[in-house]
This record gives sequence, structure tokens and C-alpha cells, in this order.
Amino acid sequence: MYVPDVVIRPRLEILAKAPVPTQTGLFEMIVFRYGEQSAESGLSPDHVALVMGDVRGRSSVLVRVHSECLTSEVFGSLKCDCRGQLEAAQAEIARRGQGVVVYLRQEGRGIGLSNKIRAYDLQARGHDTVDANRMLGLPDDARDYAPAAAVLEHLGVASIQLMTNNPLKVQALRQLGTRVEAREPSIVGTNPFSQGYLEAKRVRMGHSLPPVDAALITSAENIDAE
Repeated sequence: MYVPDVVIRPRLEILAKAPVPTQTGLFEMIVFRYGEQSAESGLSPDHVALVMGDVRGRSSVLVRVHSECLTSEVFGSLKCDCRGQLEAAQAEIARRGQGVVVYLRQEGRGIGLSNKIRAYDLQARGHDTVDANRMLGLPDDARDYAPAAAVLEHLGVASIQLMTNNPLKVQALRQLGTRVEAREPSIVGTNPFSQGYLEAKRVRMGHSLPPVDAALITSAENIDAE
């Protein structure tokens, strides 16, 4: 018997919630569970929604669907723009007084922390982020946005403006039933170590990013090799 996908979706479970003051303002932090622990990658099914203001029934709510990046957000790695994007999203939501950050526990574009560091090792040897994943037998992007769609539905958000540079994220959320009215760019500062990564995302993964000066990438590669 055919069973529609909507029937067999994992159940969203709210685990905890509390107001949390941050450098950009007061958010309600909601910890929710969607699905099961991934035995292969170690990814957690427990995610977070940071909510500011009354979003229930509201349209054009600013939303950032952000995937966990332990390396940059905790340890200060300069290899990507993840921390900058997260902080920029919180700041813009605070400026508007309303919005949601959905923080998904899917490190390394869904491949898990250990595989991400293996890919970093290959990148240090001269391979870009896409080829590094493929050399490890991993997909370019294994992220699942179903938990984000589920929690936005739970929050009663009518429609969103999605803060992202990735058109495929817009497409994925729309396919999951989220009404995405517009995409808002998430362009943050770069550094010599992140230039090559961002250029690979622009050229090979279709992200809407400004082109990077090739001389800057070469300079960063020389620094890595020292």
C-alpha cells in the first residue's frame, strides 16, 4: 500500500525552551528533536530554534536555516564563513525585532565532524571542498532540511524570507512545504583562508557569491603550504 511521505515523517518533539540573552538581544531558545541519531555520521537529531518576537501567523519572517559548524563557531577556524553568517543573521533579526534562526546539527554539510576533518586534511593537500568529499566517497552536500520545515510549521510561520546564498536551500524548503517568499543574501567578510572555499561554493555548488580574486586564493594556498 502506498503511504504518502507526509504520513511517515518523523515526529517533532519539543524537548525544552527558555529565554536566552545574547549579544544581539533576547531570544527564546527551543530545543527540538526530529528523527533518530545517525549511527554512520554521529549527527544528532536534536536541533535548536532561536526565536525573536511573535512569529505565529506572520508572513515574510526573516529566517536563517543554519547548519552546525563546530570548527568556526567554537574554535574560531578561518576556513569558512559560517560563524560570520550565524552572527549576521542574529544581528539582523534583532535589528528587525522578529525572526528565527533554525540551527541544525548537521556538521560538515551533513557528513559529520570526523569526515569533515578528513576532508580538511585533503583540502590542505590542495583539493577543494567538493573534490575532498568525493575522494572520501561522500556526497557534496548531505544536509536534510526537513527538521527546519517541521519546526517552522510548529511555530506557525506563514511565510519566510530566507537568509542564504544557496538557491538549492530555497528549493529544498519549498519542496518540503515551506513558503519561501524571497531569498536574502548572507554575504559576510572573507579572509585569505576562506577565499578558496567560498570560490568553490560559487563555481561548483552554485552559491550566489561574489567572485574571488585568484591571486588571493594562491596567496592563501602558499600560507597553508608553509
